[in-house]
Amino acid sequence: MLLPEDGTAGTLVGRAWVSTPSNAIAGPSVVAIRAEGVFDLSRQFPTMSGLLEHENAALAVRTTSGRHIGSVESVQWLAPCDLQVIKAAGVTFADSLLERVIEEQAKGDPARAEAVRGRVVELLGGSLAGLVPGSEAAMQLKQLLIQQQLWSQYLEVGIGPDAEVFTKAPLLSAVGTGAEIGIHPQSQWNNPEPEIVLAVNSRGEIAGVTLGNDVNLRDFEGRSALLLAKAKDNNASCAIGPFLRLFDATYGLDDVRRCTVELEVEGQDGYLLRGQSSMARISRDPTDLVAQTLNANHQYPDGFMLFLGTMFAPTEDRDGAGGGFTHKLGDVVRISSARLGTLENTVNSSDRIAPWTFGLRQLFANLAARGLLDV
Repeated sequence: MLLPEDGTAGTLVGRAWVSTPSNAIAGPSVVAIRAEGVFDLSRQFPTMSGLLEHENAALAVRTTSGRHIGSVESVQWLAPCDLQVIKAAGVTFADSLLERVIEEQAKGDPARAEAVRGRVVELLGGSLAGLVPGSEAAMQLKQLLIQQQLWSQYLEVGIGPDAEVFTKAPLLSAVGTGAEIGIHPQSQWNNPEPEIVLAVNSRGEIAGVTLGNDVNLRDFEGRSALLLAKAKDNNASCAIGPFLRLFDATYGLDDVRRCTVELEVEGQDGYLLRGQSSMARISRDPTDLVAQTLNANHQYPDGFMLFLGTMFAPTEDRDGAGGGFTHKLGDVVRISSARLGTLENTVNSSDRIAPWTFGLRQLFANLAARGLLDV
């Protein structure tokens, strides 16, 4: 089910590939999702980035009629962002923090992970839940772990004062719901990362929220943190959608703080994996992560999308004992949240998916050809 459980009660906007009756040229358009169907708003809002710069983006959408283009099912959906930088916060949940440490200790080898997991959990007392990053208790734990020679770069950003915030993907490279997602062909240990994604404007205001899949190669990152770019940024390795739910009277930041993200992976071999990530268990508040991303030291004039991290790190064996979970080609990945809808993608090898060719020059050339740059 693409739509949230409350349907179109909220202010829902997205991007879709749209044809205009008066112009033979099709292209990406900002659209609104309403009870009557999908409405093209590109004449008023050529880019999603521009829409989110409005003082009240939700009100701007509700007071713009737009052009009806069809039903939710008939539209080719794109990622609901364009000029925004795609950022991601890592190691924001205690559960996934332990798995990052295990990856590092296992040197990216899934066969070694189970033994390492037992040792790490024993030394850390089994859980870091409730530990406030940067607090006195966290710093005391840091000193203890250093003495036990278990300190890790992941623990530094997981319980230290500074969050890990990195650039996940280039502008316009994210795919939307219904598209294929890419796994590097050399990866033997990887998994989906179901996450909440904030849409933040240039003023640092959180305008809305959506879902994302921060596809991750555990073997590459486990071998070396300096391989993070290769582990995270490949063709179609970032999925966002299905659309943005703008903050309004029906949904706000407190709803984000208490929402749950559900994951389902369905393999062609009959394999089924289910999991969930509860935002109530995040170690850093979303506003803190936004403030650590945009501040006096770093600005984003076109805004940014911010993945908030996940507590989900699958450890159950898919094939042989001790092998853990990894994707297979053809896996269908569904990421959902009750009031944000469902993001669905199918796994393929990143070199088999159609190359990403529609960049910023193509976007502006397309908008100009459709007569949308003079509004």
